[in-house]
Amino acid sequence: MSTTTTTSQPQKATPAYASQDALGKKLIYHNKQSLSYIIRSGLAGGVAGCVAKTVIAPLDRVKILFQTSSPLFQKYAGTWMGVFQASKEIYTNNGARGLFQGHSATLMRIFPYAAIKFVAYEQIRHILMPTQHETAFRHLLSGSLAGVTSVLCTYPLELIRVRLAFEVRYDSRLSYVSLCKQIYHESASHSRMIHFPIMNFYRGLNPTIMGMIPYAGVSFWTHHLLTELCRTTLTDITTKPSLAIGKLDSRGQERKPPLKTWAELTVGGLAGAISQTVSYPLEVIRRRMQVYGALDPTKFIGMWQTIRTIWSTNGFKGFFVGLSIGYLKVTPMVAVSFTVYNRMKLFLNID
Repeated sequence: MSTTTTTSQPQKATPAYASQDALGKKLIYHNKQSLSYIIRSGLAGGVAGCVAKTVIAPLDRVKILFQTSSPLFQKYAGTWMGVFQASKEIYTNNGARGLFQGHSATLMRIFPYAAIKFVAYEQIRHILMPTQHETAFRHLLSGSLAGVTSVLCTYPLELIRVRLAFEVRYDSRLSYVSLCKQIYHESASHSRMIHFPIMNFYRGLNPTIMGMIPYAGVSFWTHHLLTELCRTTLTDITTKPSLAIGKLDSRGQERKPPLKTWAELTVGGLAGAISQTVSYPLEVIRRRMQVYGALDPTKFIGMWQTIRTIWSTNGFKGFFVGLSIGYLKVTPMVAVSFTVYNRMKLFLNID
């Protein structure tokens, strides 16, 4: 008489695994490559992006006007008080609606953008780091690739958002359809663009990609580095161990304790400020290229010509115009984004 013993192992396609703790309590942890995990992480990322962008929407509008050298607002550029003076003028002429002009287009773009970015980061990180032995370079690479992926998928929506925010004619009420038609029919002297008007929606893509690589990479890497520092060095004052009890990560191991809200916001804010400094010159170049079609629809201005124009007009400081408002905007935005994302992951029971 023979006895056959079979050992059941969780399969890769299984959306969730089950385990038991010492008390026999059933614990569930998700396979990161399952559809269930992808949907949940995408929802968490999309919500986080929308909340973060709504918090800083008025600052975003003013920053775009500064970066693109809008003639009506250049008198306010370059000073901290200029941010508030420009906001006051917009509010006086257009009311609160003026401060949020283009925000609906922002939300249309940011939900898929943030969802794709966070999903891509989790998936790429899982592929590059299948074990707990994580490295700084792999975090940097995961963040950069995630940022590039999200940009490629949503860039036309970003250009439409910027063009709506750049519009400062007080009697103007451009609809999305009319703006899309306007962008599509803009002429371009660049020979490669003449027969492909759809490429008008990708003005400034090159500097965007170049800027996103350091921005997203440094942002995710810095956030991870500071989070681990808080967990290992400042555990007692920065973490909430109780929220991790009885929960497992995607590898079936005990989940690391989440940070307290104030610590999460601080870590996210520092990550945002550092990544903004590294990538800001490329952001200025990108904004200029995105609005050139509105300033002169008859010609296409490339990246290197844009760089020469900024240098000849404002010199080195021209690549950092609006950086002060950039800090005011990006620091809280990234802080809120990471905090909401991590809280949503706890709520949706994923790591």
